[in-house]
Amino acid sequence: MQYTTLIDTSSLHENLEADDLVVLDCRFDLMQPDAGKREWQDSHIPGSRYADLDHDLSAKVTSTVGRHPLPKPGTFAKTLESWGIGNESQVVAYDASGGAYAVRLWWMMRWLGHHRVAILDGGWQKGIAENRPVTDAEPVVKAEHFEYHADNKQWFSTPEIKSELASGYIILVDARTSERFKGESEPIDPVAGHVPGAVNFPYEKNLDDDGCFLPAAALQKLYTGFLGEIDFRNVVHMCGSGVTACHNLLAMEHAGLSGSRLYPGSWSEWIRTEKPAG
Repeated sequence: MQYTTLIDTSSLHENLEADDLVVLDCRFDLMQPDAGKREWQDSHIPGSRYADLDHDLSAKVTSTVGRHPLPKPGTFAKTLESWGIGNESQVVAYDASGGAYAVRLWWMMRWLGHHRVAILDGGWQKGIAENRPVTDAEPVVKAEHFEYHADNKQWFSTPEIKSELASGYIILVDARTSERFKGESEPIDPVAGHVPGAVNFPYEKNLDDDGCFLPAAALQKLYTGFLGEIDFRNVVHMCGSGVTACHNLLAMEHAGLSGSRLYPGSWSEWIRTEKPAG
């Protein structure tokens, strides 16, 4: 198996017994943070471990960071080891939200230098609709060794975003809904609006009506039409807390438009010190 962006349900379930496969359930609900783990305990893809956005894919929140700050690379590497992930593992992540949460794990593994990681296209719902096997049994996991090489050039801090925006070097793409971007609605963060100079590309545009990613050619047309002649290495993705921003990053990667980067702090970190637009 060699999947680096997406994997379809048939390919996953044909390979569920593969020795190098590790499946991670990333179901989550921002309004009910414990809901995803309860759902996993009730029913999940056989062998899957549960990856909690707040506890496994984020560090503790402080007064100077956003809602989902990146953990230290070494800390995250130990979490991967506890899930049985080694450097030769093929990792597949899924959720029930069109990949909106699973993409965070996808990006984080690539940040640590591991590219054999993919999102289950269509996620939990597609598997259920196809009557794929599920279980409530917790997997027996053997810890592995994971040697990481964190590439911190893949993301920007808030001071770097301010500097690069001022210089005109980057284009900052916000993956939130247009209502949140415009400041018309803000159900999560205490301040509405957007980073001055940012542009809006809601991540839902990457999906079809069934919650699957659009074909690579369609995504390529969508993003080249939106970004024009911009060097994709100068594109930086953001959202509310650095999670759904990864959806746009994956979509570009799947479309062959490699090189864009992430602003993990995103809106929830920006508003702690900066004046928003909107």
